[in-house]
Amino acid sequence: MGRQELSSRERVRLALEHRETDRIPIAMVCSGINEPARSEFDDLLRRTRGTDAATFLENLLDIRNASPGYQGPPLAVGTDVWGVVREAVSYGPAAYREITVHPLADVETESELTAYAFPRIDAYDYASLPTRIRMLQSSGERCLMLANANPYETAWYMRGFERMFMDMIERPGFVHALMRQVTDFYLGYIRHSLGAADGEIDLVFTADDIGGQAGLLLSLPMWEEFIKPYHAELNAVVHEFGAKVIYHSDGAVAEAVPGLLDMGIDVLQALQFDAVGMDPVQLKRDYGDCLCFEGGVSVQSTLPFGTVEDVRAEVLHLLATLGAGGGYILGPAHAIQAGTPPENILAMFEVV
Repeated sequence: MGRQELSSRERVRLALEHRETDRIPIAMVCSGINEPARSEFDDLLRRTRGTDAATFLENLLDIRNASPGYQGPPLAVGTDVWGVVREAVSYGPAAYREITVHPLADVETESELTAYAFPRIDAYDYASLPTRIRMLQSSGERCLMLANANPYETAWYMRGFERMFMDMIERPGFVHALMRQVTDFYLGYIRHSLGAADGEIDLVFTADDIGGQAGLLLSLPMWEEFIKPYHAELNAVVHEFGAKVIYHSDGAVAEAVPGLLDMGIDVLQALQFDAVGMDPVQLKRDYGDCLCFEGGVSVQSTLPFGTVEDVRAEVLHLLATLGAGGGYILGPAHAIQAGTPPENILAMFEVV
């Protein structure tokens, strides 16, 4: 095709059809620039480009989040709709919001679980979504993404990470009951949102971290029993509305990719190539005809500790491998951390 400039929506749609575009799409899915790196990046742009970080990213990124407004009961500070409580924990120059209360940690029976006040589907104002979409598209047509559905993570946020693994061994029925409650909410949320959006949302972000730095966090048989079926349900609903599933997992997940495809994902997101067995060349060779990719630029090594030349070389490598023939959206593998040189962040974007 020609090299005429496309809208962001056209650019992403073509990439997801495994077709080359005017340039590789750029996004920051499940990402961002953490403070103080964000302020340092903003300062660099003001000094060298005559703009600020918000404007720069607004004009550059091809994917935007679109979601209905919350209209449920007021939430206490730091508490989400599931009752999970988080507080900021300092890690030197920055902070992360860590879970301090797992509201289901002491629940013992499935009847207690059923009695818990799970969020209601009508806690969100789906009727407001068309107006929100018009506002998002008022300055140029973007690819819109609904976020997010992460049933397993939501379940362990409520139950506790280690306790959830113990439950899989000791009380599998309890795990399925909890996953059923959480998944049913996300099924309704996705169905109502995509119905209200009337075809204007192209991607639905789903997630469940199943990989660590050296391998999967749980065995494939356990994943297939406790997590995969619920995602398959979510993905089927997404596809009913003609949207595509972009699925996030950090870590070494190469072993699970065939199963992820089987459960219906369209885009594999994060692409933590610092993890064991994660190779962009191999992923593209083995799955590039049926799977798209988003992310990949290292937030563990290259961006924080490399030179500008290192960043450029890594981005060019990803463009040449994952981007060949379409099917790739470039972005950082996760949130860009404090201490990352702003020149490296700018280099990642400017190569594209």
